Amino acid sequence: MIRALILIATLLAPVPALAHNVIASVFPSGQDIEGEIGMSDGSMAVNKLVEVFDDTGTKLGETTTDDDGFFVFTPIQPVTHVFRADLGAGHVAEAILPGAEVAQLMGQGAAGASATASVLAGAPEAMQSGTAGLNDATRAEIATMLRNELRPIRQELTAFKNKSDFQSVLGGIGYIFGLFGLGFYIAARRKLGAGK
Repeated sequence: MIRALILIATLLAPVPALAHNVIASVFPSGQDIEGEIGMSDGSMAVNKLVEVFDDTGTKLGETTTDDDGFFVFTPIQPVTHVFRADLGAGHVAEAILPGAEVAQLMGQGAAGASATASVLAGAPEAMQSGTAGLNDATRAEIATMLRNELRPIRQELTAFKNKSDFQSVLGGIGYIFGLFGLGFYIAARRKLGAGK
């Protein structure tokens, strides 16, 4: 009887799906919007069409990912930009850059900062003060170098976050199986105790 219950519980137990999540992010990049699209397993969306819409659904343009899953789009309107890419098999990537950030990178921000300065705004204070005496071309070159160097780090952080989430799910499933095992052990002990 117990063997039959164990067999039924094993057959009815949920099997963890080895699915992967879509990774999509966008960020200001000089006077452009740069983004990346890929999957949590580390594969990137290569040569995929990325359509750009505003928050009302009006199409603003399109671009294509490169061999590393990155794309660049130059905004012409200071509105919210929604980036969508169909990756197939029901996977749709979507990333949003709010209108205020788009306006700022276009030089229409409330602070009136230049687009290159907005890229460096997230940099450490020492770096910002170190670039104060540089001309705009040099600042743009430094910003481009920083973006290129930070790309792999950003990808690794996103992959690590998704991996940690998957490990938490597997750990939870392990606890469930452990509780079932404990329940069967207690039931078996009671049955053996009642049979004496």
